[in-house]
Amino acid sequence: MLTVYTEQHRLQHGNAELVDGTLKPCFENPSRADMVLAEVDRAGFERIAPTDHGKAPILAVHRDNYVRFLETFWSRWTAPSRRSKTGRTYDALPLIWPTRCFRQIEPQDIDGQLGYFSMDAGTPVTAGTWPAAYWSAQTALTGADRLLAGERAAFALCRPPGHHAAADVFGGYCFFNNAAIAAQHLRDSGLGRVAILDVDYHHGNGTQQIFYDRADVLFVSIHGDPRTEFPFYLGFADERGAGEGEGCNLNLPLPAGSDVPTWMAALEQACTAIAAFRPDALVVSLGLDTYEGDPISTFKLKTADFHAVGARLARLGLQTLFCLEGGYAVGPIGENAVSVLNGFDGH
Repeated sequence: MLTVYTEQHRLQHGNAELVDGTLKPCFENPSRADMVLAEVDRAGFERIAPTDHGKAPILAVHRDNYVRFLETFWSRWTAPSRRSKTGRTYDALPLIWPTRCFRQIEPQDIDGQLGYFSMDAGTPVTAGTWPAAYWSAQTALTGADRLLAGERAAFALCRPPGHHAAADVFGGYCFFNNAAIAAQHLRDSGLGRVAILDVDYHHGNGTQQIFYDRADVLFVSIHGDPRTEFPFYLGFADERGAGEGEGCNLNLPLPAGSDVPTWMAALEQACTAIAAFRPDALVVSLGLDTYEGDPISTFKLKTADFHAVGARLARLGLQTLFCLEGGYAVGPIGENAVSVLNGFDGH
């Protein structure tokens, strides 16, 4: 399968994230993409570099003040200020958020903006965040271009991932919503309807927020029940869309520890909904943290099950773009990714 990849992903390499009240090494790190790339090359997939589409397709999904914040953040963070006469050269994590009791107003201060535009303390902003996130989006866009050129499928080896990034919020290791940007690009390039299927263990809250009131993009997500699983505050079954988008959002939350038959039944329900929507293309947020050995997830899929996932998606008969999302069992992540892609291709 055609794979789009760039070394620019290495520029996002955070030192630590806040986990259980302590700073720990980031689960999301360059080794994830390294392992996937190694298996892609071992499988003999064609590999290309992304082309630069500029900021316009990103701005079609993300708000301009948010994009400007990410683009300028590091130069502002490292500039001398009243908090640091020499500037701060370490990674940034937020210290305060505009919660329910606060007004939702964008501050002028960089520390206030850091909280305003973020949803967690597990996603450090680093010196390389902007170029890594920018080129991750370009990776997805280039994959979408290949569908527009007639390819049956493509794999965008995106890193950092994207599905937790909303129109003006980053978090969950995500800065730009690669799948949403690709879906919007397909729409802007003439496709009438696009479906997004998110199979990551964690709900794609950002993708849902971006398309929630639209009827031209169907969003379907299979994920851990948000009553107990990150991101907690979205992903419930009663979230069906709003306005023109009512009925175009389908959440299939599953209890922690769900077994393979339970997950596969949800996939069948998702595929039925996608087929009924009759989209012109499918974008898959390919999270691999449903694997039985993932350190921050609890589903039970094995490598062979991922092959069955790809085979089932192929039966939809849709041009399909796969965008890499989560998956933190680094050793087998590449094998699991290629298992999905080979299943789709019938290998």
